Amino acid sequence: MSRTPAEEANLQLVLDMFRDVLNPMDSGAVDRYISASYIQHNQAAQPGREGLKAFLDMIREQTPDAVHDVKRAFVDGDHVTVHYHVRRWPDDLGWAVIDIFRIEDGMIAEHWDVMQDVVEGGPNPIGPF
Repeated sequence: MSRTPAEEANLQLVLDMFRDVLNPMDSGAVDRYISASYIQHNQAAQPGREGLKAFLDMIREQTPDAVHDVKRAFVDGDHVTVHYHVRRWPDDLGWAVIDIFRIEDGMIAEHWDVMQDVVEGGPNPIGPF
């Protein structure tokens, strides 16, 4: 199935946001991608766009070497889902994360996420990626 031009734009918006905001944890770039009426469902972050900026600043201070390694991304209409590997410091096994974003008027309007620890030596030899 092929993507519509709107879906291509939505996917690119989210991937660009990962490049410019999440990977460098740059709160100064948030306004280019995140709607002023942003709805945040992550319960570890304060609500709204300003809450996201504060959360990014806190994470950057605590783990300045963190990386967000995108493994796959999917788009369905106005929703983009990204599966990625967060490593907070060198040698960190990190987290497997899935983010779901809703796009509205060319901006990220809403966000959900789920995370699990990456572990070694579990009963399943197949990794999360």
